[in-house]
Amino acid sequence: MPRFVIHRHDARSLHYDLRLEAGGVLKSWAVPKGVPEGSGTKRLAVQVEDHGLDYIDFEGTIPEGSYGAGTVEVWDSGLYEAESWKRDKIVFTLDGNRLKGRYALVRMKGKDWLVMRLKEG
Repeated sequence: MPRFVIHRHDARSLHYDLRLEAGGVLKSWAVPKGVPEGSGTKRLAVQVEDHGLDYIDFEGTIPEGSYGAGTVEVWDSGLYEAESWKRDKIVFTLDGNRLKGRYALVRMKGKDWLVMRLKEG
């Protein structure tokens, strides 16, 4: 199964980065309020550029003046299974240290998506 990571990224503003391994890269979304832990909550997720696979376990400080300058730490990581991966909707199950369950990413417009935890069953 492919891997995922959620980085806690204290940059210009504190946010979380959801990264899903796919096609030899980490597909990435910045989630200002964090990935929801319970069902019924939808959160904005802004798609950002793909990251290299070596970034999956990165923790440390990105220097001032560089893209994403600030402190990065792994908030959660593990494996995930994609149930469906379409242009405007991705349904997947996370099996992480903190988060476990079915999630969906749904494109709203352009780079703006919604991430939500799906009800079980």
